Amino acid sequence: MTASERVRSTVIVVTWRGRDHIEACLDALAAQDRPHRILVVDNASDDGTADLLAAHPANPEVLRLSRNLGYAGGIAAALDRIRTPYLGWLNDDAAPAPDWLAALEAALDADRGAAAASSVLRTPDGRVQSVGVRLTSDGHGADSLDAGGGVFGFCGGAALLRTAQLRSIGGVPAHFFCYYEDTDTSWRLRLAGHDIVPAPGARAAHLHGATTVPGSARFHRWNERNRLLMLLRCAPAAVAVRELARFAAITFTLPLRRAVPDAANFRVPLRLRVLAEVAAGLPAALRARHRIGRTAATSRRELWRTWAGR
Repeated sequence: MTASERVRSTVIVVTWRGRDHIEACLDALAAQDRPHRILVVDNASDDGTADLLAAHPANPEVLRLSRNLGYAGGIAAALDRIRTPYLGWLNDDAAPAPDWLAALEAALDADRGAAAASSVLRTPDGRVQSVGVRLTSDGHGADSLDAGGGVFGFCGGAALLRTAQLRSIGGVPAHFFCYYEDTDTSWRLRLAGHDIVPAPGARAAHLHGATTVPGSARFHRWNERNRLLMLLRCAPAAVAVRELARFAAITFTLPLRRAVPDAANFRVPLRLRVLAEVAAGLPAALRARHRIGRTAATSRRELWRTWAGR
């Protein structure tokens, strides 16, 4: 086989009740012009997804879980089954262009110091949704719409990673369930001395929110909780403490405000639940922080100065 004929990538597609949209994802993977392996992680779907997967001509390998572990848990469950040097993360509501995988592999081939490459995600009407993840001044991971200055991290909706480097940093934070697992992983890759590059030629259409509803209570719970846990694990201590204190202060002063935005993330019960879950996860987060810091090749403070607020 020539280098272009060898299967170097396994694309992981995590799904939960994805019957209405995963077929388009699998069709797009079957049309790729680069050989690859497809591994679908079915999070105990009960809507007929399993039958669709069994009948699809792409003939994906399926790892069916006994319960829903979320996107992060699904990726983590699949990691032991990966034998290729590259692994892809692909949302089940994303449909990559035929040359998507080839562009991602080429981006990693061209930069041996890069551990991950991020795609260009577009909405169905063609608008750019993400070219990667940027780090805001308050520690949020946000979609970047311009990769001119590089990207801090990859967007987990469609990306390619080096398998060995992902394993070397401890894999994926499965307990995040969903959201921020990509930004946390990007933090840890960069702390370990690796780069993350945009791949402008790797294009995919993305429905976004086909499974989870952006703006819903569950969406904000996972986002707020996982952002704080990520900062406790990866960010400079002063930043992590500041953002946790800010979140708590806003929570406890909300009942005193005359005007409160009508959004789920301003509901006191939801925010109290986030604080309770962060408190419960604090010991594990601090142990992870110690492990991450012990093997870091770059300081947290240096990464923060370089990327926060760009």
